[in-house]
Amino acid sequence: MEAKVHHKRPKYLNLLKIRQPVPAVVSFVHRVSGVLLFFPGIPLLLCGFQLLLKSPQSFEILRDFLISPIIKLVLLLPLWFFLHHLCAGIRHLLLDMQIGIALTQARTGSKLVLVAGVVLTTLTGLMLW
Repeated sequence: MEAKVHHKRPKYLNLLKIRQPVPAVVSFVHRVSGVLLFFPGIPLLLCGFQLLLKSPQSFEILRDFLISPIIKLVLLLPLWFFLHHLCAGIRHLLLDMQIGIALTQARTGSKLVLVAGVVLTTLTGLMLW
């Protein structure tokens, strides 16, 4: 007679409890930042360009809006999206050229992307402030 083996399997997959490796996190954030840059980013950028070019009065409205410290602080987030997306894109291009595909190199490259995104955002934010 064969004994039944009961495996304890989760009934649902809790994505918040799964620890992903750093390269997977960087890759996921690269995709999310690309989507966030495209969908809300492009319409807002086009709206800003329209105000910029419409008339001198609309230019003043846009300038007064962008000069606010709170707006400058809020704009650091899309700036980080862009810079992280740029750095992670360069990393993906290097991976496509078979550069940095070893496990330790991939982890180091991923950490560099995270650090570079934050450092570049901080430096750009300080220059624009």
